[in-house]
Amino acid sequence: MIRRAAALAAVLLLAAVRPAAGADAAKGRALAEKHCSRCHVVGDFNPHGGIGSTPSLQWIKKLPDWRDRFQTFYVRRPHLAFVKVRGLEPPTKLPPYATPFEIEPSDADDIFAFIKTLPVPTGNSDITPIEGR
Repeated sequence: MIRRAAALAAVLLLAAVRPAAGADAAKGRALAEKHCSRCHVVGDFNPHGGIGSTPSLQWIKKLPDWRDRFQTFYVRRPHLAFVKVRGLEPPTKLPPYATPFEIEPSDADDIFAFIKTLPVPTGNSDITPIEGR
């Protein structure tokens, strides 16, 4: 009985963390490097880039709600002011304070698939985004 419950829990966990069918982590990486790196450190792409007050993408993975944060990033502050998702009504009419860009809904899935490949940093510093390299 315990083995069956553990197997069921493993299946449910895998289903919960899998990206949408057809999500492309390589495309997500390219999108993150193009758009997200303007403010965030993105893996080993720009380890000394980003805005100083903005956490790296991999550092955000240390948060207990990181999946929700990344799956809904385009409606979270500050992104909702300059990230437009084709086919979705913008959640605000405020003018963008950064150069706006538009993505497809599937692009968000691709970015999430890429984020899942990033290692979670250890320690208390966000200076070295991928420790051990």
